[in-house]
Amino acid sequence: MAWMAETEARRGDPRMIWPDVRAVVMLGLNYGPETDPRAILAKADRGAISVYAQNRDYHDVIKGKLKLLAGRLAARSGAEVKVFVDTAPLMEKPLAAAAGIGWQGKHTNLVSRKFGSWLFLGAILTALPLKPDEPERDHCGSCRACLDACPTAAFPAPYQIDARRCISYLTIEHAGPIPPEFRAAMGNRIYGCDDCLAACPWNKFAQAGAEMKLKARADLAAPRLADLARLDDAAFRALFSGSPVKRIGRDRFLRNVLIAIGNSKDASLVPLVVERLGDPAAIVRGAAIWALGRLDPERARLEAHRASGEPDADVQREWRQLARGDLVSG
Repeated sequence: MAWMAETEARRGDPRMIWPDVRAVVMLGLNYGPETDPRAILAKADRGAISVYAQNRDYHDVIKGKLKLLAGRLAARSGAEVKVFVDTAPLMEKPLAAAAGIGWQGKHTNLVSRKFGSWLFLGAILTALPLKPDEPERDHCGSCRACLDACPTAAFPAPYQIDARRCISYLTIEHAGPIPPEFRAAMGNRIYGCDDCLAACPWNKFAQAGAEMKLKARADLAAPRLADLARLDDAAFRALFSGSPVKRIGRDRFLRNVLIAIGNSKDASLVPLVVERLGDPAAIVRGAAIWALGRLDPERARLEAHRASGEPDADVQREWRQLARGDLVSG
């Protein structure tokens, strides 16, 4: 637990959220994978979904556990409580470090000596004054494994991240076309990226998570890109019901899938890509142009007549880049 008696810009002040708070109880839930999640990166016909998103939405899972614990705390103490899981401007990682759960590693995420890099965080704010735990110190030393593992060089320096280069940001939060300079580096990553987390040497002490709702579903552990490329909105919602993947929507997800297909070097996927050239969503059409140019440049030139009737400026730009041969190799 971490008591925020002072206001620190690097941690934020919970009193800005709730003036009556006297202590912040930070909790971590292990979601460690059973195997190295980077193994799927060698399977070009499959999509790589981040470990945390291969089953139920962790927000729902953790909030349920927090409410149960907070309810018991309130019942025993009579003090008011509030729970948060990414639902308030709380600086969870610095707070968790102050609470002794772990330290912020050079990849900016929390690292635990017991659970490695695989921890979800949640917070209970309480009006009950509690004795704070000792903070954890940094154990990264001279190691830079996480920094060197990043496919897009998203770390300008240790403990700093440029989100604009991060594959997790690009595949999840970024709403527009994926910048061309990062597409080849994405490989088959279609939702998130675990590379910097998985590279951490402290994971040798980690154990597989025990929460069944967070264990990988068989159909999401290594889904076929060919199957994903065929998803309409209804099928997408059905497949990802209850999953955090659902929140990015079918169109943004298919954008990611088509980038992965373009990186697959699998010519058998060309007919599926051609179908997506006529997709109702501009962001899907644009990614399909890039993918087709990578897989079959000659077929792409034959399809270039579509550019004359294209209403979207970003998609028109993709056709022009294709005509100029501006494909990022890799």
